[in-house]
Amino acid sequence: MVPKEAVNEEISAREVRLIDADGQQVGIVSIAKARELAEQSGMDVVEISPSARPPVCKIMDFSKYYYQKERKAREARKNRVEVQVKEVKFGPNTEEHDYNFKKKNAIKFLLAHDKVKFTVRFKGRQMAHKEIGEELLLKLMAELKPIVDIDQPIRSESRVMSMVLAPKKDIEKLIDLLDQTDDENVETDNKE
Repeated sequence: MVPKEAVNEEISAREVRLIDADGQQVGIVSIAKARELAEQSGMDVVEISPSARPPVCKIMDFSKYYYQKERKAREARKNRVEVQVKEVKFGPNTEEHDYNFKKKNAIKFLLAHDKVKFTVRFKGRQMAHKEIGEELLLKLMAELKPIVDIDQPIRSESRVMSMVLAPKKDIEKLIDLLDQTDDENVETDNKE
């Protein structure tokens, strides 16, 4: 629901800065004079800026104005993109194969323009070696650096260490560039 401005009798100020229907400034007038001018033109007095001293009011067709405002708000809601946060979980002793598999899944989430929360869970005696989890997250951050922005840096809460990464706006182009450089690196490795 779009908030409504004060109209005609709802305006409580004694004097207002008035703008006519053509957008020309009339000046500071009494609210009674403003209502009279609006009535003569068959329109309403609408309080545009209530916090100004004196409040700014405009003569306009309020129903048409409100309809347009509501339509813009509806369009904005329709065009809004819902960003989801996907979670990828690791243990401090995650093997290289699992690490690469989870990293590829995270890249898929990033390509879908979702944020990714990376968590490392510690159990039992692993709590004494939290630096292993931090190294794992720093390694991930370094490898994904070209395609992500840090949304939430690494932080530790009891048995969990986490960070949130968001995809860069032009992630598709960046992924293509990364793939090309990886292909070139493979070709040079094969020649040697």
